[in-house]
Amino acid sequence: MAKIVTMGEIMLRLSTPGYQKFIQADNFEVNYGGGEANVCVSLAKFGHKTYFVSKVPDSPIGECAVAALRKHDVNCEYVIKGGERLGIYYLEPGASMRPSNVVYDRAHSSMSEAAIEEFDFDTIFQGADWFHLSGITPAISDKAAALALAALQKARELGVKVSMDFNYRAKLWSYEKAGKVMTELLPYVDVCIGSKEDAIYILGMTPSHKPEADEAVSDDLTKDMFQQMIERFGFQCMAGTMRESYSASDNGWSACIYDGKEFYHTRKYDMRIVDRVGGGDSFAAGLICGLVEGKGIKEALEFATAASALKHTIPGDVNLVTRSEVERLMNGDASGKVQR
Repeated sequence: MAKIVTMGEIMLRLSTPGYQKFIQADNFEVNYGGGEANVCVSLAKFGHKTYFVSKVPDSPIGECAVAALRKHDVNCEYVIKGGERLGIYYLEPGASMRPSNVVYDRAHSSMSEAAIEEFDFDTIFQGADWFHLSGITPAISDKAAALALAALQKARELGVKVSMDFNYRAKLWSYEKAGKVMTELLPYVDVCIGSKEDAIYILGMTPSHKPEADEAVSDDLTKDMFQQMIERFGFQCMAGTMRESYSASDNGWSACIYDGKEFYHTRKYDMRIVDRVGGGDSFAAGLICGLVEGKGIKEALEFATAASALKHTIPGDVNLVTRSEVERLMNGDASGKVQR
């Protein structure tokens, strides 16, 4: 059982029921979630000791957010209280050819205004095996970006393995701003999760050759961009999901990984989507789980892909599947038959 630390913002999610558009809704369904918080819950479900680092308001809503993590065995002793408010996001779930829509209301949230001196990272990382962060955290404010850098530097100093997911959100920052900040953070990362688009549009990298029209989704182009990122930042490996969007309701899902020597692409799952929010977070959790347990990159990636495919069938932000459910799918049981 590993000690795994994540840091980020947990938010109140308000989503319309029954695939309604915002203008139709008379009420909202309540969930709590956020990139790194979702990773924490998944890893706790897989049997690891997980610790979430954040700041929430000292209010009943802040306490509800913390309670949502505690009920899934996430340790919240490093969640501090203070600030003005909990961040909110509104979700209008898509269906068929209509995409989902997200509206953020997270300006001046407690986590966006948290200061470095409020966290004792020497204590937080004591005995830690892994630290995970996403690009969403530095995107929410300059103070959060500075906090992310301080945490990454301390993790590297203490020999804690670090993973980071690009998780680019166009509604939070521009490619230019993301490129500047991420370039400062990525030298402290061991395992990076992203895409060839992140390399091209955020980091300004150029493919080694001009891709043909049908090569935009090819493994060769992905390997090329992953290789460039590994050479530039020194990652131990680079991984990413490959989503084929047939519609908002039906997607193909697979993933690839490269460690500078071997490139591997998983099997593909065809999914009927119940809720796609948190799909990438569940992938990150599955990959961390496999790697921290000493699995090879192929086995770790297959576990991550199966876990995240299952997440798409679960309402809410977090992946609530068990290790045995993931392994059952990995072993070929995708029938969906009732378990009696």
